[in-house]
Amino acid sequence: MTPEEHALGAVVQVLTRLEIPHMLTGSVAASFHGRPRSTHDADVVVDPTPVQLDRLVSALEAAGFYVDADGARRALGAHGSFNVIEMTAACKIDLIIKRHRPYSEEEFARRRPADLPFARGVSIVTAEDAILSKLEWARQSGDSERHLADVRGVVAMTPSLDRGYIERWAAALGVSDLWTRICQPD
Repeated sequence: MTPEEHALGAVVQVLTRLEIPHMLTGSVAASFHGRPRSTHDADVVVDPTPVQLDRLVSALEAAGFYVDADGARRALGAHGSFNVIEMTAACKIDLIIKRHRPYSEEEFARRRPADLPFARGVSIVTAEDAILSKLEWARQSGDSERHLADVRGVVAMTPSLDRGYIERWAAALGVSDLWTRICQPD
């Protein structure tokens, strides 16, 4: 197990113990559903109450993570993100506060359990939602080829995608052009 997987497993354990709804997303999810690739970052969507957030910060600090408690509280109020850093190996994990918008609500409701090397039964986005998230991140980062390559990997490895679902949300999220580019390569 890599240091990154060990750190992510520790965060998932704390989230599970504190009964904070969560799901893996980002590169870890894209690698799970698509072509595996080395990544040094991990993204976890979380949906804590203010009390749960304070407990999370304390529990992660006790587990050897650096957490900016004020930054975590600001992220909760703004539906933003904050990171936690495992101090021994300096592994960073981004905790993203679940947004309250129709797509994010549906994405979170669709999460599924998965067995990964560092955690069994961990909640993870569906393949379709991994694609949509990566398309959004690609758009936000200037049509990042790295994110688009992750999308191509998920498409290639998941033939049973619900393309109607992807097309509907891609239009709502303003990333239909990127989805079309993936589906109709040059």
